[in-house]
Amino acid sequence: MTQTPGRQVVAVGIDGSGESVAALSWAGRYAAATGATLRAVRAWHYPTAAGMPPEGKAPPQVTGEVEQQMRDELGNAISEAAVPASVQIETEIAYGHPVQVLLDESRKASLLAVGHRGHGGFPELLTGSVAIHCVNHAACPVVVVRG
Repeated sequence: MTQTPGRQVVAVGIDGSGESVAALSWAGRYAAATGATLRAVRAWHYPTAAGMPPEGKAPPQVTGEVEQQMRDELGNAISEAAVPASVQIETEIAYGHPVQVLLDESRKASLLAVGHRGHGGFPELLTGSVAIHCVNHAACPVVVVRG
């Protein structure tokens, strides 16, 4: 990612959930108010055994199809979030576990925004595991946005 000197970057984890769209909406308003660049990030990985980190890559045809689906999903999230037109938006589709992808993004960002819980997990959890990992391990400040 090329970052303009002195310009903040607000990274946002998008997973297609309403909570991630709420985080994107909040981050868009923050970026508009501060002049920051907004970076919408979608992670994906080829399914592995439960509890195992993703390894390797999917076959090229599968990768192409999945990445197109992710691009469409990011476009839909940006539209739904009604990000102000004045905000510069970058999108990133990254292969890997969402926690690792967002922690990597946090090293390049001024701020990381995530939804309080996304897809998966248990409804009774107040904050999702990805958000908790980001709060505890990110290299920049983290905002957890409740939907």
